Amino acid sequence: MTGPAAASELRRDLRQLVDRICADYPGSYWQEVDAERRYPEEFVDALTGTGCLGALVPEEYGGLGLGLGDASVILEGINAAGGNAGPVHAQLYTMGSLLRHGSEEQKRRYLPPIASGELRLQAFGVTEPTAGTDTTSIRTTARRTGDGYVINGSKVFISRVQHSDLMLLLARTTPRDEAAKKSEGMSLFLIDLREAEGVGLRPIRTMVNHETNEVFFDDVHVPADSLIGEEGRGFRYVLDGMNAERILIASECIGDGRWFVERASKYASERVVFGRPIGQNQGVQFPIARAHVNVEAADLMRWRACDLFDAGEPCGAEANMAKLLAADASWEAGNAALQTHGGYGFAAEYDIERKFRETRLYQVAPVSTNLILAHIGQHVLKMPRSF
Repeated sequence: MTGPAAASELRRDLRQLVDRICADYPGSYWQEVDAERRYPEEFVDALTGTGCLGALVPEEYGGLGLGLGDASVILEGINAAGGNAGPVHAQLYTMGSLLRHGSEEQKRRYLPPIASGELRLQAFGVTEPTAGTDTTSIRTTARRTGDGYVINGSKVFISRVQHSDLMLLLARTTPRDEAAKKSEGMSLFLIDLREAEGVGLRPIRTMVNHETNEVFFDDVHVPADSLIGEEGRGFRYVLDGMNAERILIASECIGDGRWFVERASKYASERVVFGRPIGQNQGVQFPIARAHVNVEAADLMRWRACDLFDAGEPCGAEANMAKLLAADASWEAGNAALQTHGGYGFAAEYDIERKFRETRLYQVAPVSTNLILAHIGQHVLKMPRSF
């Protein structure tokens, strides 16, 4: 069987598989993990055992060889079941830079153990304390030596690094004022954190449990074959992987949105105040209904972006729009669920407040809503650059 029918059957099987895994990790598990601010090792191990985290790795390198649309179903399903795909999503897409730009030797060395979960590639070091959105202003340097590179600098808001064997790191190999363009002179490295000496960590407590850190590099020596692709072209490689990231994050938001709508609808139908279910009141019912409509509309843009990506077509605008629409829809659904639950929405046992915090992140990361609008304004609508 090929074509849409086969894709539909595969995605149905993936949804059922994810549902079975998530059934063993209900809301109480995620509440406990969140309260203890720990990494959900048990869940990650269970999902790794299914092969799902190697979904986008080609079969020749030991992965499932699936499309981005198929992978998006996995992450959507985790969040729709009340879980948090954040601790695992980077294992799906971070390896894309290695797959598209790494040498054949690098791919054969790293992709099979990444696909199996033997090696975790969960950490991506781009953002710095003084260079967030303005990536071309990063200050972390990689200086060429006789047998490799010496890295100095720092990164911030780097999630899961304490639970990752490998890290993709963007660093300047040519000073910005010496590069032909400010977007040139940056290189991408695959760092083996198990062997690298001089890497320091400072955990950052945030409102969501993404195991976030500031990472310091103090004369960290890495071998020459840590370089991905060509020296000086790392920024292009990073940009190349952003469409997949944004589409997959959109799928997580859609999962969140559906969870919020389901919980709000159920509570509104059961909660009786003044002798009637509160969902009978249009003031309660309509915000939930509108949130549902917007989640479903965002889902259509997710699939449009997935189809273009999997066909190898340009999809930058669609990936950005999918992420913006889905993040807005999940946040709206979260607001509706919290308002519907009233005071109980703030109680940890109802789990609304945890998911509410988690979905709020996607207004800011991995790209902020305003930057998406700037991209659409400039590159799609051809208006003057706004920054």
